[in-house]
Amino acid sequence: MFERILLPTDGTDSMDAVVETAADIAGRRDATVYVLYVVDDRAFLTLQEEMKTDVLEELTGEGEAATDRAATRLRDAGIAVETAIGQGDPADEILAYAEEIDADLITMGTRRGDYANNLMGSVSQKVVARASAPVLTTNLAAEE
Repeated sequence: MFERILLPTDGTDSMDAVVETAADIAGRRDATVYVLYVVDDRAFLTLQEEMKTDVLEELTGEGEAATDRAATRLRDAGIAVETAIGQGDPADEILAYAEEIDADLITMGTRRGDYANNLMGSVSQKVVARASAPVLTTNLAAEE
């Protein structure tokens, strides 16, 4: 149980709590943590091709920095780590990657807010509702 743990990250400092949780579980289970960053390309699909390429390169660079940061912390704790960058709808990409790696657990952050802010549903809510693996969510501190 819990040999392959998926850790989706958005690269924010508040993800530290989720990384700590994944490290704790992985360390107890001798598990591998798969760190995933998803470039949400839905907002700029209508951009001209050159602009789209520039935006994708920038966001992919941010994703590499985010996964490297989490992976370094995990490796420093003695945890085996794999990293990946996805592109598309974050919830769909997280769920597809979880299936691809046959994840035993998905551990991710969630931001609690008022009803109006969550009217369309958060990524974590969609993953919890649709994942075949258990999902452990950690409430992230509000970023200021």
